[in-house]
Amino acid sequence: MATWSNLNLQNSSSSIMEHLLFFHDTAMMIVSLISIFILYLIILNFNNKLYNFNLLEHQNIELIWTIIPSVFLLMIAFPSLHLLYLMDETNKPNLTIKILGHQWYWSYEYSDFKNIEFDSYMLPLSSPSSLFRLLDVDNRMIIPMNTQIRSLISSLDTIHAWTIPSMGIKTDAMPGRLNQLTFSINRPGLFFGQCSEICGTNHSFMPICIESINLNFFFKWIKKFN
Repeated sequence: MATWSNLNLQNSSSSIMEHLLFFHDTAMMIVSLISIFILYLIILNFNNKLYNFNLLEHQNIELIWTIIPSVFLLMIAFPSLHLLYLMDETNKPNLTIKILGHQWYWSYEYSDFKNIEFDSYMLPLSSPSSLFRLLDVDNRMIIPMNTQIRSLISSLDTIHAWTIPSMGIKTDAMPGRLNQLTFSINRPGLFFGQCSEICGTNHSFMPICIESINLNFFFKWIKKFN
């Protein structure tokens, strides 16, 4: 089950999210080292009352403090571009799911199977089956783990955003447009998300709940609809 934290990102449940966490930690380390070094120079200058008039117009120093920041920017830019291409890469999907956003709920359709289509509403707080406040739903999106899933996402009214933080995915659901998203979950459990686009008065009450299960259990769940 995905864990929640106010101080850090969620635990990864996909390979993309693992890359994002590694990139985040690397970038934060670089930014922290630069910040500490700049703070040290500022404190040093406050305590230093000596002046070197030869450094007021020194072309070599100008060149150095232009090149060094550029190197650090490239160290952050290249991994970032690599991640963007990985996130847009479309592998051969084993399962296709259509996701439609509504005001204010989600609907899912399993295109590879017949008669598997349902709406997903947030469970009320008074419901005994509600495990997580404002996050649990009556019909969860069931998918097999370690399987390439292709999601076709759109909306029937206004702009929504289908987002699962622990998987590192966020795709806009726009009326009249079909967006495609490919992902895979590497462990079983419940993974929660919410609409990340302000879509109206009940924007905060259309959560997303994915249940990742073993492939054999997934086929047993499919048979329930036949």
